[in-house]
Amino acid sequence: MAGHSHSANIKHRKNAVDAKRAKIFSKLARNVISAARQGGAEIETNLKLKYAVEKAKAANMPKDNIERAIKKGAGDKGGSDFEELIYEGYAPGGIAMLICCLTDNRNRTAPDVKYTLEHGGGNLGATGSVSFLFDFRSIFAVDMTGGEGGQATDEDALMDLALEVGAEDVDVDGDVAMVLGPATEFLGLKEGLEGAQLSLLSAETGYIPQTSVVVESKEDAAKVLKLIDELEENDDVQNVYANFEIDDAWLEELRS
Repeated sequence: MAGHSHSANIKHRKNAVDAKRAKIFSKLARNVISAARQGGAEIETNLKLKYAVEKAKAANMPKDNIERAIKKGAGDKGGSDFEELIYEGYAPGGIAMLICCLTDNRNRTAPDVKYTLEHGGGNLGATGSVSFLFDFRSIFAVDMTGGEGGQATDEDALMDLALEVGAEDVDVDGDVAMVLGPATEFLGLKEGLEGAQLSLLSAETGYIPQTSVVVESKEDAAKVLKLIDELEENDDVQNVYANFEIDDAWLEELRS
């Protein structure tokens, strides 16, 4: 069950969560509002809302915040509609990027994304220019130590469980493991992993690169990470996916 090594990226994202928690919750709330506005407030009959709520829960978003977002989306019929957009582009060093946005004004978002890419040494690509390099998957980051209140596990036990619940790939790096599976099986996979009392650092559907591009210098690594940070500062940007592979020592140094 060999997979690409992305656990280091999950680690540095986790380390930044506390500083960015308010912004993260704001983006998750926007996602919930949009789903409720499109399909109503009933979670069991609105699959998009169910996914949005599960993602918010996985990020430890308070229950009250989630409920307020659902009510706002279901009750605010006169509000602006959100639109899901994916921009494709490149970071320095030829790193491919998918920038997933949720916006109520594409005339604002498109120029902002383009400016940020160019200002950070990258460029915006045409539709289809890099999307073929990524697969849409269910992605779970598991704390192998169990975290707070979770069940500790080892590589063999996790691999057996992953196969049992229908996952396809497992990649263990230290105390963090990535479990990958079909995007259409997200809810079943999440239920299976949580049923085993595993501690999930994150749970989402997202894009995994088919191959990675090695960043050759620490200077370029710094530019790539800074560009991703600046894109994620944009309220319209939900997620940024990239196919870089950065030396672990550089990653720790640049994220410390």
